[in-house]
Amino acid sequence: MADASGRPARRGRSARRASRANAAPQAVAAYIERKIPLTELLSEEGLAIIEANCDTLLEEIGIEFRDDAEVIALWKDAGADVTGERVRFPKGMLHEIIKTAPATFTQHARNPARNIEIGGNSMVFAPVYGPPFVSDLDQGRRYGTIEDFRNFAKLTYMLPYLHHAGGTLCEPVDLPVNKRHYDMVYSHIKYSDKAFMGSVTAPQRAEDSVRMAEILFGESFVDEKTVLLNLINVNSPLVYDATMLGALKVYARHNQACIVSPFILAGAMSPVTAAGTLSQLLAEALAGIALTQLIRPGVPVIFGAFVSSISMQSGAPTFGTPEGTLLLNGASQLARRLNLPFRSGGSFTASKLPDAQSAQESAQSIMATVLSGTNFVLHAAGWLEGGLCSSYEKLVMDADQLGMMHVLAGGFDLSAEGQAMEALREVGPGGHFLGAEHTQRHFESAFFRSAIADNNSYEQWDLDGRKDAAGRANALWKDMLERYEPPPLDEAIDEALLAFMAKSKESFPDSAA
Repeated sequence: MADASGRPARRGRSARRASRANAAPQAVAAYIERKIPLTELLSEEGLAIIEANCDTLLEEIGIEFRDDAEVIALWKDAGADVTGERVRFPKGMLHEIIKTAPATFTQHARNPARNIEIGGNSMVFAPVYGPPFVSDLDQGRRYGTIEDFRNFAKLTYMLPYLHHAGGTLCEPVDLPVNKRHYDMVYSHIKYSDKAFMGSVTAPQRAEDSVRMAEILFGESFVDEKTVLLNLINVNSPLVYDATMLGALKVYARHNQACIVSPFILAGAMSPVTAAGTLSQLLAEALAGIALTQLIRPGVPVIFGAFVSSISMQSGAPTFGTPEGTLLLNGASQLARRLNLPFRSGGSFTASKLPDAQSAQESAQSIMATVLSGTNFVLHAAGWLEGGLCSSYEKLVMDADQLGMMHVLAGGFDLSAEGQAMEALREVGPGGHFLGAEHTQRHFESAFFRSAIADNNSYEQWDLDGRKDAAGRANALWKDMLERYEPPPLDEAIDEALLAFMAKSKESFPDSAA
């Protein structure tokens, strides 16, 4: 058989590449246990300056908590200085409150083998979150649908280097805004057995997410254990809005972990300098983290940071920049000083295609993420167009890079086998190592094997169809979906979830908000 160009078809090599890429998820650890030193760019003096400026900001300027009388009352009772919706905090107050937050915690998955540890030396990769658009090489850019969401859930389940199912993999705009969260949470439960995230777009949607988790795990288990992560974005600069506060309160009361994450594009939502941005970020994060502890002392919480710069010419966000690396690294140090898990980073790009710009910016971002010691990495795969688009091709391309990060984070093997003195003695001067017994023992596992990269000769690449990386990724994700098999789900639980969803949807009309 020949391809469209008349070249003989060569499917064997592509099939082997796909097989390597899609080994069972059990083939790798449920999360990374970091074995390499941290890269820390801020000195002790620099950290102290940022923390002092944060204290000044909290005491003199404060944070606004909008349209939530309950939160204002909590702050008054805790001893904060409240004027209307503006809350100012005495020096040291928030640091004292957050002492009840755990340094590490477990998020439980419906498959216990997929449980993840968050904090300490662990690193968890989760996919892209939030885009309204999706894209692939066949159909181009378009609004996301529930079919796309399910596809991304299936792919994320199959990709061994993504440890977490994520949350809003894309917005399924073919479903009503006020009801689509049911289908998104159900898709995570049905099509994957990895840990997942709940809805935060309204307090009731957060309650629904908890209820579905209770059907899956049991009410007492959910009250005692953390089964949901939830992204609470600060409306920077220095504002918490009613939607985020409502979701935060729901999850904290139910013992579910919030990622309190200022969303900052420096130059627009914070000062243009790294030090100024970090002082603001720390103040915003501290306020939200402390609020979770006022609601339920001891509830797990993650210090989050989404930080990047903007183009001062156009105002558009930029990624893979040195400023972004400085901000991410500094925020990671601040989180560790508070003894809290840290979320940031990912495979960021402003590119509209999975092209060279996309690869360069994403490589810069994910390397900084890993070296800085991030514990929970949202947007680790699939992010395109500054977060507006979830890309099928980029999802599998980024996941391939995450495999490389697994190897890097594992550090050096200094065991007797890793030292390889046996091989050195066997080969000696002028020999070669390909036939050595040590090499043969490690032949399959010695080096990371990319599922995307083509390392063959020009002639072989020509015979294989002259595909670039995006073209190879396109074939890969299609092959994965063809071979997808869902993880087992108890039929009674499935029926209970579907019944809850149907009853809930019937109880109120569709809306576009």
